[in-house]
Amino acid sequence: MARRKTKESSQSDNVESSSSSKGFDTSTTTSSSSQIPASKSDTIYSMPPLYDLAFGYRCYKEEVEFLLDAHEKYSTSSTSESNVPLRILELAAGPARHSLAALSEHPPSIVESVVALDRSQAMVDYGTENADLDLGATGGRRDSFKYVCGDMRDVSGLSSTKFDTAWLLLGSMQHLLTNDDVIKCLTSLQSALKPGGTICIELPHPRETFSMGECTRNGWTVPLVEEGDSDDGMEENEYGELKIVWGDEDDDFDPIAQVRHFTVAMTLSVNNPDDIPKGDSPLFLQMNENGQTQVKEIVPMRLFTLQEIDALARCAGFEMVAKYGALDEEVAMTDEDDAFRMVQKLGRDLIVDSDFFFFIIFITSRSLYISL
Repeated sequence: MARRKTKESSQSDNVESSSSSKGFDTSTTTSSSSQIPASKSDTIYSMPPLYDLAFGYRCYKEEVEFLLDAHEKYSTSSTSESNVPLRILELAAGPARHSLAALSEHPPSIVESVVALDRSQAMVDYGTENADLDLGATGGRRDSFKYVCGDMRDVSGLSSTKFDTAWLLLGSMQHLLTNDDVIKCLTSLQSALKPGGTICIELPHPRETFSMGECTRNGWTVPLVEEGDSDDGMEENEYGELKIVWGDEDDDFDPIAQVRHFTVAMTLSVNNPDDIPKGDSPLFLQMNENGQTQVKEIVPMRLFTLQEIDALARCAGFEMVAKYGALDEEVAMTDEDDAFRMVQKLGRDLIVDSDFFFFIIFITSRSLYISL
């Protein structure tokens, strides 16, 4: 009998630009220059299975290895030196794949527990279901994971014990549209982290910001495959695809606020409408008679520069100490071929290290570390 699945790979139409729109409430925020509505989504992120499938090409296991290694390298906490297991906080966690990989791939002696937070209750419910599947029944590793619906600008009260490291991945900080919101988030994290703790922030690469003279279409395709028996053993046949658009040519861009109103669209389709998988899979329940599920909306997201992150971090009491071009220690932010993200680290003392450039931000409590 055939088994349906999706490949954990993607075919990119253009430069990948990923993010998630969670972790803050729906109130309107104010800047000194203009009224800017809080970035939010009521459609894309209320369909977690589609979102999960769209970003399934990410290698969460390897990315978590990078995150843990970078924390060990840059943390000035005594915990990192005494082999005390880590307590992790992931903001705007979505399907919680990084959180769950940290727990499933590492024993309690390395990772003690993870708390995930997301603005979308649908994402929280979906991530909790993923935890039940990936971590097993209560009484084991499942008890080390907690998912909370909340605002990433205020993480107080999530735990009576401080965290060692916090993660803000997949461009989620882009949904904090004002400086006030970013500073609130960082200040709140400072109080939630142990002294010497770290924060990792992943954002689009700066070259994307400085190419905004006109908007371009970004997208990729995830194939759906069917795995079944054949005379030669197991074989895979594509029976559909998920097409993702993350930004289109006619998007509005506000150069003053640095906010692009991203067109985000996903189209899930099967090759044969009569071949729509039966059952209660949320991926296929909403398919029309033509074998398609479509969702589209406009999501405002801010574009950041490295200098801005440094300045905002200092306003919140951090210093930047490390940056990379991907969630990969080998990718420098200046790498024209492989650098596609901005990863930075914040910490108590300013450390300059010529080997580390990532367009993800690592932040340690009371300081921002950026390796140059």
